Amino acid sequence: MRAAAKMFTVTPLSLDVLTEPVDHVSRKAGENGCNGSTLHDNGNTGFDFSILREVRPRRSDSEERSLSDFAASPRLGRPLETVRSSDCLEGLLNSPSMRSTLDTPRSERFPSFEPHPMFAEAWELLRKSLVNFRGRPVGTIAASDHAEEALNYDQVFVRDFVPSALAFLMNNEPEIVKNFLLKALRLQSNWEKRIDNFTLGKGAMPASFKVLHDPLHNKEKIMADFGESAIGRVAPVDSGFWWIILLRAYTKCTGDQTLAEMPDCQRGIRLVLSLCLSEGFDTFPTLLCADGCCMIDRRMGIYGYPIEIQALFYMALRCAKLMLKPEGDGKELLERVEKRLQALNYHIRSYFWLDFQQLNNVYRYKTEEYSHTAVNKFNVIPDSIPDWVFDFMPMKGGYFIGNVSPARMDFRWFCLGNCVAILSSLATHEQEMGIMDLLEERWPDLIGEMPLKIAYPALEGHEWRIVTGCDPKNTRWSYHNGGSWPVLIWLFTAACIKTGRPHMARKAIELLESRLSNDHWPEYYDGTSGRYIGKQARKYQTWSIAGYLVAKMMLEDPSHLGMISIEDDRKTKSLNIPRSASSMF
Repeated sequence: MRAAAKMFTVTPLSLDVLTEPVDHVSRKAGENGCNGSTLHDNGNTGFDFSILREVRPRRSDSEERSLSDFAASPRLGRPLETVRSSDCLEGLLNSPSMRSTLDTPRSERFPSFEPHPMFAEAWELLRKSLVNFRGRPVGTIAASDHAEEALNYDQVFVRDFVPSALAFLMNNEPEIVKNFLLKALRLQSNWEKRIDNFTLGKGAMPASFKVLHDPLHNKEKIMADFGESAIGRVAPVDSGFWWIILLRAYTKCTGDQTLAEMPDCQRGIRLVLSLCLSEGFDTFPTLLCADGCCMIDRRMGIYGYPIEIQALFYMALRCAKLMLKPEGDGKELLERVEKRLQALNYHIRSYFWLDFQQLNNVYRYKTEEYSHTAVNKFNVIPDSIPDWVFDFMPMKGGYFIGNVSPARMDFRWFCLGNCVAILSSLATHEQEMGIMDLLEERWPDLIGEMPLKIAYPALEGHEWRIVTGCDPKNTRWSYHNGGSWPVLIWLFTAACIKTGRPHMARKAIELLESRLSNDHWPEYYDGTSGRYIGKQARKYQTWSIAGYLVAKMMLEDPSHLGMISIEDDRKTKSLNIPRSASSMF
């Protein structure tokens, strides 16, 4: 891979903009390239995050001189303490959720405007990870650890590229993202997806692809992997969802709807939707998935309806609803999307949510209940509740559990699913606050010394042997089994900003900055608090690098949140279905 010829600068709004009148700032917002706010989604209310301001108190002369020094920095973003995007957005949209975030405490420490030294290093490493195809960048490789065998870490993974794409969008470089979106789309449509003698559905997106160079004929070609080369031979369910989410982020950032409106992109969206909305024997609106089908790509007992996939499914449906045109079969598909969103929204909010009160209810469940009046709808045996849950659950707070299916509730915490539930507004406002309350209350367990736990707690002993199949990479407190993944910092930061708690993100980023660069940007960390570099972790993991960049840039300029966050749908929010009637969906 070749590095960029020169370093670059990121130039978000400077401090002098903060004192300008709002109408003047509004006019300037459209001139700053990507701002995540100028586009209105199919007539829905759009909002320009970049105009968010608070009136500052008059400063002393010494403070003004200090601020003038800060303004000279080429890497200056708006201080987050002056911008609370969740509050301002919700207030302008007349949402009741604004009222509760007004009481959220904020850090009293004035934020530092000078970028951390590892910020420039991260950008240099991200550029070195770029993959070119016929002279154009089409993605970033998974890792650049030359001390280890490449395996498939030298490929462009769809899910791995998302934080890289967001970093480039935030830095006003959308062409790289556009190239990637189109290349993944071509592979979805034109590649024969066969595993042995079985053919995958047309809508499946690749897990990854690799650019192969033929020096003899001076040609390049791309090889895609839809699961046929993966460990366990599992196709990725989440790739198509991430592609739709990223397409919407690109559209929101650039204000350019022409890409999403291209016939090929419209067809790609429809293929993904048709695949995951196909009718079957399911009695639940959630999506049935195999182990290893998502970021947790090893056997970890998530077979069934894992929260990670359900949250991504919900967000992808909402993004598709905003981009899909009603022409042709689009109108009928949009109606199916709306019905599924309503059913999925109710199901997840009702049956996946766990707080102190609900845990007490499950603890007292009766079993073998029959008819639609049953309270214990999934016939969960109270004795199956693990002991750790009772100590883990605080009086204030809650979370979406890992899985719900007949006779089974997986009570484990999964970070990605809960963060995406916040960003997609799958969680109610009260549930969003509950998730953040839990994170604050259980900070040592879920954040630790290196953010953040991908899952909690770890499987051990006999349970580990049965559930993981004795997977030596997923031993306790390692990899997917309770390991700490720096890439999750961008999702956590976005959730913190949306819920009005930037101080939590800042604290977590400071922990990450104390070690990540010195440890050479590993993929994951091991141990109950993430103190040790993962025993098989690759160094210079690209999404660890990109996740840090995205988190830092969102803290400096919360307007970026508009790319990856969707406010509550009023129709879905007002839906009121009696709990006993859920079986109708």
